[in-house]
Order: sequence, then C-alpha cells, then structure tokens
Amino acid sequence: MDTSDRPARLAVGVLGAGRVGSVLGAALTLAGHRVVAASGVSDASRKRAADRLGVELSRPDEVIRKSELVLLTVPDDVLPGLVSGLAATGADLRGKLLVHASGAYGLAVLDPAAEAGALPLALHPVMTFTGREDDLTKLTGCSFGVTAPVLLRPVAEALVIEMGGEPVWIADQDRALYHAAIAGAANHMVTLIAESQELLGKIGVEHPGRMLGPLLGAALDNVLRLGIAGLTGPVVRGDAGTVRKHVDALILAAPEAADAYVALARLTADRALAAGLLKPETAERLLDALGGNIWT
Repeated sequence: MDTSDRPARLAVGVLGAGRVGSVLGAALTLAGHRVVAASGVSDASRKRAADRLGVELSRPDEVIRKSELVLLTVPDDVLPGLVSGLAATGADLRGKLLVHASGAYGLAVLDPAAEAGALPLALHPVMTFTGREDDLTKLTGCSFGVTAPVLLRPVAEALVIEMGGEPVWIADQDRALYHAAIAGAANHMVTLIAESQELLGKIGVEHPGRMLGPLLGAALDNVLRLGIAGLTGPVVRGDAGTVRKHVDALILAAPEAADAYVALARLTADRALAAGLLKPETAERLLDALGGNIWT
C-alpha cells in the first residue's frame, strides 16, 4: 500500500469500552494512534478503559470533543439511538472519522452523523472476543467486513491493516446477510457443541470435549477445504434408519435438541441432494425418517 494512503496519527475516542471497543482501541494504540478518551457504564468497562486503553471513563460528549476518530462499539440495538442522539445534541462531528464495528449495520445507520459532517466507516472484525487477555492477538490475520464511501476506502483499508487485519469489502445492502452468515456459523456452532457435550455428559462420558475435539477439528478442516463435498455421516450416506434412531433418542432425552436436529438434517439433506451427493430416492427415505419434505 502506498504510504500516502496511511491515515495520520489520530486522537482516538471509544464510545463503549466493552470487549470489542477496548481491543480495537488497544490495536490502534499499537499502530501509533493515541486513545484520548472512552465512555462506558459498567465496572468492567471502567477496568478495560484503564488497563487496555490507559484512560478513565468520560462523558460521551467529552469523548467526541477530544477525538479525531471515534469508535462506536456499543451493542447493535443501541447503535442507531446513539448516532441519532449525538447528532441531535449538536456534538461537533465535522471532519471526525466515525467508525462502528457492527456486522449487521452498514453506513445508513451513520447518516444522521454524516449529515452533521462526520466521515462514516463500518469496520467489523470477523472474530469472537471473550474479554480475555489474548483478545488483542486474535486480530492478527483477522478479516474485517468493511463498508465505506469510495473516497474513504483508502483510510478504511489502512486502519484495518494497521490493526493487523485484512479488509474484505462488503456492499452496504449486503451487510445483514453477511452478518447472518458469519454469526450463524460461529454462534450456532457453539450452541450445537455445548448441546452435544451436555448429551454426552448425561450418558456418563467424563470428558466430552476431549472426545469431540479431534472429530470437530477434522470436520471443520474438511468443510473449509472442500465445502459441502467434505460432508460425512448418516445423512449423506442415506442411513435413514440411523437418522430415525437419532431423532427418537433425542425426543426422549432433549426434545428441544430433537427439533434442531431435524431442521439441520433436512438442510443437510437438501444441500447434499443439490450437490449430487445424495440420490433422490435415498433423500425420500431420509425425509420419511425425519417426518417431512425438503421441497416444501
């Protein structure tokens, strides 16, 4: 990248010193920028601001006043109201980079601030943060879903690269689907694995994680390399009797898990059929075992 595209060293403010805001602020500090103020409401935010950002918590208007780049790292449902509130209170946003880290929102949520002179960017790290000390290292090589006005693209790209990430351009109208794809993969995977661990624990498996680890590692490697062609198991084999046994066992042990199993098995059969991995007649037997039709 041409060095002329790199943003100047910036005074950074963080509105929402939570897990994400504190990590991004710390990453920008390592890149040579300077966090000058942060806001938050919880004791955890106060501690993160002090430990990771080196500042005490301030009022949002103070954060805006002191900053050239403002990170809006609040929960998705809070973001629209925060932006509207900043614009309505007459905060001086002229020429300030206003960056949100929401996956589901694009630039439109920043319109009230942009109309007041702010420069809008959407930089969403495709990563999960738990509040642990290793969160900052997770940014190295991490993709960021980036949406920016054409004139601000070099700035957006430079900021992501400075934080150790890789910018991936997402069209504004595609943000919701983009976020559904990555959140569905990561969040639902956690739920499925936790459910599996609990079921194994119910039948006396002492270390469910140890049992599942190698299997899940291999399955993840298969799908990332091969896509749906990496699918294994009873659905793609057409073992309708086994699938029915699974459903019956789950209905007795965990009815809510049985509903999820049926839904996912139907989706798996649908994708396997479309990919030519499953014959139509075999799919019909599976559907009978699952009690439904994937073409409805």
